[in-house]
Amino acid sequence: MSTTVDTATEIRSFQIEIPEEQIDDLRRRVAATRWPTKELVGDRLQGVQLATVQELARFWTTEYDWRKCEARLNALPQFTTEIDGVEIHFIHVRSRHENALPLIMTHGWPGSVIELLETVGPLTDPTAHGGTPEDAFHLVLPSLPGYGFSSEPTELGWDASRTARAWAELMHRLGYTRYVAQGGDVGALVTDLMGRQAVEGLVGYHLNLLTAVLAIGDQLPKKSEQERAAAKALATFREDGFGYFLEMATRPQTIGYALLDSPVALAAWLLDHDTDSYYKISRAFVDGKPVGKLTRETIVDNITLYWLTGTAASAARSYWEDGRALAAALASGQAPPAVSVPVGFTTFPGEIWASPRSWVEAVYPGLAYFNEVDRGGHFAAWEEPALFASELRAAFKPLR
Repeated sequence: MSTTVDTATEIRSFQIEIPEEQIDDLRRRVAATRWPTKELVGDRLQGVQLATVQELARFWTTEYDWRKCEARLNALPQFTTEIDGVEIHFIHVRSRHENALPLIMTHGWPGSVIELLETVGPLTDPTAHGGTPEDAFHLVLPSLPGYGFSSEPTELGWDASRTARAWAELMHRLGYTRYVAQGGDVGALVTDLMGRQAVEGLVGYHLNLLTAVLAIGDQLPKKSEQERAAAKALATFREDGFGYFLEMATRPQTIGYALLDSPVALAAWLLDHDTDSYYKISRAFVDGKPVGKLTRETIVDNITLYWLTGTAASAARSYWEDGRALAAALASGQAPPAVSVPVGFTTFPGEIWASPRSWVEAVYPGLAYFNEVDRGGHFAAWEEPALFASELRAAFKPLR
C-alpha cells in the first residue's frame, strides 16, 4: 500500500507569525517618509490629502498594534492548499447549526479578508446576532491569488476566470457539493464568472457591485432620474477616479516599486479608491469619527497586511490580467455565457455607481433578489456587517 501523500491537494492548517523585526522595519520606514507639500485644493481632487496620511502615519507608528490583528486572524480556522500552482490561503468557519448553507465569499481590491471579518459572526452564528438557525452559513473566505497570505502567481493567465475555477476546486476539496457565492469589487467579477462558467455545485450567488457596467455601461438605460444618477457617477469615475485602475491595468510593475518600498506610498495608494470610502476613512483619522466598522484600527490592519505580505505589486498585476481578459472579450464581440442559477443583488447608496434595478435586470434578466438599502458603500461588508449579513440571509433564503 502506498504511503505517499498527494501534497498537491492537501489542506494544511495555517497560523500567522510575523517576526518582530519586520514590524520594527515598518515603523522605521514610516518615520523616515519624505513628505510632499500640502495639496493645493480643499478636497481630494489632487489625491489623498496630506493631513489624512500624516494622521494615519502617526497612528500607525505610535498607537497601532499589529499583534491584535494577528491574534484575531489566528483565532479563526485558517488553511492553505495548492491549486494550479498557487498556494491559496483561506478562512473556513463551519457553523454549529446542522443545516447551514455553504458560502464562499470573495474580497476585492484594495481590500483583503480583513474587510469581511465582521460578517463571520452574523453569518455562521445567526442566533447570536438576531437571526435564526435557518439563517446559518458555513463560511469560506479565500485570499485572492497574489493577495495577502495567498502566494503570487509565477506565470501569466491568473485572471478572474481562472480564480473562479480555483474557487470551485476549493469548495470541492472542502466537500461542499452544493453551495452559494458572494462578491463585491474584484470578488464580484470572480463570483459572476463562477456563475457564467456554471461551475459544479454552485446553486446561486449574490453581488453588491455590477462589474458588467465597465463593459456595457454605454448601453444601459438612462431614462429615469436614478438611471441618470448612476450614469453620471460612472462617468465621474471614468473621468476623475480611474487613475489607480488604469495604472494597475497597464503598468502594475511600475507602481509596484513604490508600493513595496514605502509604507506611506502603499497607504495612500490603497486609500485613493472611491470618493465615498475615502471621505469616510479620512474622517476616521482626521476627525476621529469612524463610519460603522470602518475604523482606524481595521483600516490600518488591511494596509499592514498588504505591507507585511509584500503583495501590493502582485495584487496590482491581477488588474493587468483582468484588463486584458476584458479587452479580449470585447474584441471577440461575443456575449458572455448566460447565467442559469439565481442571482441576488443589493445596491448600497455609497457605491461607486449605485446600480438601479433596471441596470441589474439588463445584466441578469431572471434576477431573483434585489434590494436597495439606506446606508453603506463600496466596502459594504466592512462598513455595515449586520446589514450586509441580513441581505445575504434574504437573498439566499429560497435556496435553502
